[in-house]
Amino acid sequence: MFELARYRVVVRGGGDLASGAVCRLVRADFWVAVLELDAPMLVRRSVCYGEAVFSGACVVEGITAHRSNVEDAEAVMQAGAVPVIVDAGGASLSALRPDVLVDARMEKRNLGTRMADAPVVIALGPGFCAGEDCHAVIETNRGHFLGRAIYQGSAEPDTGEPGSIGSHTHTRVLRAPADGHVTAYAAIGDLIEHGAQVAMVGGQPVLAPFRGMLRGIIHERVAVRAGTKIGDLDPRAQREHCFTISDKSFSVGGGVLEAALHLLVSR
Repeated sequence: MFELARYRVVVRGGGDLASGAVCRLVRADFWVAVLELDAPMLVRRSVCYGEAVFSGACVVEGITAHRSNVEDAEAVMQAGAVPVIVDAGGASLSALRPDVLVDARMEKRNLGTRMADAPVVIALGPGFCAGEDCHAVIETNRGHFLGRAIYQGSAEPDTGEPGSIGSHTHTRVLRAPADGHVTAYAAIGDLIEHGAQVAMVGGQPVLAPFRGMLRGIIHERVAVRAGTKIGDLDPRAQREHCFTISDKSFSVGGGVLEAALHLLVSR
C-alpha cells in the first residue's frame, strides 16, 4: 500500500516558491523539512516558511514551521509541522534521509545538486537538466507552461523580467539603492502612497514608485548589495494577497507534488 506519511521530503530553500511546494506536500501528508541559510533573503516573508529562521516559528496557510535542529526534526514532522534547519551546505541530508529532495533555492544555476542525493530529486526553474542533474524540473516562468513537471530537459531560461501585476513589472520591485541593511518604514500589508518612504538602505531612502500595498520586505538582519531586490509593492492593494500563497507558488508547488508522486510510485 502506498502510504504517503512514511515519505520524507527535504526542501532546500524556504522562500515563496519553495513554500508553495512545502504547503502542497504537507497537505498531501508528506513529512517535510526545510534547509535554509542563517540570514535568508526572503522578500515575501509573510508567506515563507523560511521566516522561522528569524522568528523561531511562523504559520503560513495554517501550517506551522519551527526553527529546529536535525535532532528535533523527527518530532516536529510527527507533530504535523515543518522543521526549518539552518544548513547552507546540506550537511544534515544524510541524517534526515529524504526520499525526495527538492532544490528550491532559485539561484538560476545548479549549486551542486545531483541525482544521487536522494531516491527522487526535483529542482525548480532554470539551471537544471532533468535526466542529468535531477529526475524532474518544475517550470517557474509565468505563462503557458508554469508549474509543468519536466522529466527530460530543462525549464525556460531566466528572462530577468518580473511578472506583470497591474501593468507593473520592474517598478513593483523595490531595490536597494546602496549596500547595507534594510531599515523598514512600513510593514507587510501596509498601504503605501506614491512617493512615500518605504525603507532606508545605507543611508539612502527607498521611495514608493506608485500607490500600492507592501507585499514583502527583507529582514533587517540581512546585508544586501546595491541593486538587490528588497521589497515588493502590489498595485492591486488587496491585503489578503500579502498573507496567502500566490497563484504562481501554488502552481509550482502542484508541479512538485505531481513529480514526487509520479516518481515515487514508478520507482
